[in-house]
Amino acid sequence: MKKAKHDGLRRVYRRSDLGKGVRGKYLKAYRAGTNLVLLRPEVAAVFPTAAAVNDALSSLIEVAEHSTGQARRSGRRAKTASG
Repeated sequence: MKKAKHDGLRRVYRRSDLGKGVRGKYLKAYRAGTNLVLLRPEVAAVFPTAAAVNDALSSLIEVAEHSTGQARRSGRRAKTASG
């Protein structure tokens, strides 16, 4: 009689089978957050790494700032004379 292949999974697990957990192990990464952007395939082919995308976008921001003569926009609205 052949033995059945064992795939490493059990029908039932006990807490002690899983080892000691670490509270808050991923909290720092969770709080830092992520900003994922899906690139179209033709864009990803030209900019294959995150560094390449960031460099290209940083260059584009610089060109836009120099061509308009405006400083970078901040997240806060500027006060106006009437406000």
